Amino acid sequence: MLTRTSHNPVVATAKSAGKALRAKPFRDRLALFGLRARGRKRVKRKHLIVREPVRHRTLFISDTHLGTPGCKAELLADFLRHNEADTLYLVGDIIDGWRIKRSWYWNDAHNHVIQEILRKARKGTRVIYVPGNHDEALRDYIGVTLAGVEVINEDIHRAADGKSYLVLHGDQFDGVVRYAKWLAHVGDWAYNFALAASGMLHNIRRTFGLSYWSLSAYLKHKVKNAVEYISNYEEAVAREARDRGVDGVVCGHIHHAEVRDMDGVTYMNDGDWVESCTALAEDMTGNFTILHWTRFAADVDAEKAEHEKALGILPAPAITQPRSDEPAPAKETEEDLDEEVIIDGSIPVAARDDIQQEAIKMASSAA
Repeated sequence: MLTRTSHNPVVATAKSAGKALRAKPFRDRLALFGLRARGRKRVKRKHLIVREPVRHRTLFISDTHLGTPGCKAELLADFLRHNEADTLYLVGDIIDGWRIKRSWYWNDAHNHVIQEILRKARKGTRVIYVPGNHDEALRDYIGVTLAGVEVINEDIHRAADGKSYLVLHGDQFDGVVRYAKWLAHVGDWAYNFALAASGMLHNIRRTFGLSYWSLSAYLKHKVKNAVEYISNYEEAVAREARDRGVDGVVCGHIHHAEVRDMDGVTYMNDGDWVESCTALAEDMTGNFTILHWTRFAADVDAEKAEHEKALGILPAPAITQPRSDEPAPAKETEEDLDEEVIIDGSIPVAARDDIQQEAIKMASSAA
């Protein structure tokens, strides 16, 4: 079998033949052997920003559960790239220590999320980490600043309009987590099983171009006991804010995004990134909004461009400026515009050899 080294005859022949290997797109070459590349286009770093990032005063995200298969890390990284804020609150359960203790799961998308958070901290965003029950190990570091990220137990956030909001994860108001932790771990196992089923359904929906939809969230809100549990939790958190004398509370934990008034106290939950893919945003006037990010920005913009094209509307000039922390891009060549695809799963060895033999034939004929 041919190896991918500098002495590979495929590579050497390709270099000598110039652009001979570009006679057929990569997808077409795979199709010759009954293979199909699946997944979205992989784009270079300078193309990740398809529009100017939206500027917020404050962003709140929680329950990302990095380190689990259920984490929608790609969508979260895309959200972080396209949304900037003066202050970013990480309201607990960012890294799932419970799951990592049982089995290790971490991929490039999870790394991208961490890097985006650290980039914001380096560029002047105040990043505040309020640990939750799944990342409770970080509570040993309360008061410490790690790589520009402040770790605190809770905070009082002062909004642009002068109102004050208690910011905490909220697991202390969950009776199961507080008094029967073993039962919480059993529930976590069952919850991860439901998330796995949701993930398979999401892959099917994505094949048909549909946006993310969570089966586990749908079932949870249809079960009477789960609805009652959420209601009791919200009342307990709102009561704590009322006793503290603040105008409202921002929390996470129950994976149910909501903003509503509860007897004079504004209850706000920023949701999660395993089911709803939501965040809480404060604008420059002090208004709070739940942001839903169930589709990639590039997909949304591409669909919008196709719609405008069908209507005969001239699109606005594309944004080609790189991010401020990146060097100016070199002039694009034909290779830069070539499509790269992510192969879902490994190609059989025999098929991979056939592809290389086909490449040699194409290069030889061109020479």
